[in-house]
Amino acid sequence: TVQVKAMRPERDALEIRFPRVEGYRVELPEERLTAAFTDDSILVLSPDLVGPSITRNSGIIGEVVDMSLEHLGDMRPSTLVFHVTQRLLYTKWRDPGEDPKLHLFGQLKRITKQWLDTCLVCKGDTYPALLMYQELADMACNRITAAITRRFLGERPIKALLDPYNPTGSTRHVRFNTSKADRWETSRKSCHINWVVLDSDWEAEFCRVAEAHPKVRAYVKNHNLGLEVPYRYGSETRKYLPDFIVLVDDGHGPDDPLHLVVEVKGYRREDAKEKKSTMDTYWVPGVNHLGTHGRWAFAEFAEVYQIQADFKAKVESEFNKMIAQATQP
Repeated sequence: TVQVKAMRPERDALEIRFPRVEGYRVELPEERLTAAFTDDSILVLSPDLVGPSITRNSGIIGEVVDMSLEHLGDMRPSTLVFHVTQRLLYTKWRDPGEDPKLHLFGQLKRITKQWLDTCLVCKGDTYPALLMYQELADMACNRITAAITRRFLGERPIKALLDPYNPTGSTRHVRFNTSKADRWETSRKSCHINWVVLDSDWEAEFCRVAEAHPKVRAYVKNHNLGLEVPYRYGSETRKYLPDFIVLVDDGHGPDDPLHLVVEVKGYRREDAKEKKSTMDTYWVPGVNHLGTHGRWAFAEFAEVYQIQADFKAKVESEFNKMIAQATQP
């Protein structure tokens, strides 16, 4: 057993601090709503996704209903647009205790129809009216709201809401024991923490490349560190733990490094899209707007498998590509 801990005080210059975000607040304009749909706006209805949602069998209308397949298959597109828009208006566009902003219905309906026409993909024997199920309707509402928020990113600031009792996390608080043999002993020039506990072969390569890269000031794996990103998946709020934080020198001087949150991109399931969309549309802009925790960005790192030839070179080239993109002026 070894103790994984911050090496204090000798490595305190490598401390990485981060905001502990609990939620987001978006002030969107009401007079003129538009949406910016991207690949992350696409929702693929497949038997795999639909099956578990339908077993819960609660309808969008609020009460539990027995929606037989025949009954849904006959639904007119205009009826579906109406119900999804209503769900959007009541769940995403009002604060608790507020009346719904009915004057927005027409604008939201236009955007909902646009999303249904361009972003909903039905595979297997699925069809659009399955969005009458609450869980699936909420997935649609999350994507539509993110697209509207994305459209106004430059004009309307997003606020990240921090934990009022503990707004800042730090590598200095890391201390835990592990009996895991797979671990990387970190360089005293690159990491505040003495060991990285490895979950896969490529993580060791990631550490090696990060420690050798001239633009990397410091890095840490998000393991017992406390960096959590709240995001919505369907009807529930989940917490997502990104893989690494890398401090990058992007030319703003030693006191103002770029904090790069790195997610290792394996198989892109629907919730991988929600995570990326949350980071790009809410977390990063919200934290940068606060201005209290430095500058932040998000990058996805393509997973590299041990069996690939030139495995080391591949990790290195992926890493270099990621840093190059992050440091573009």
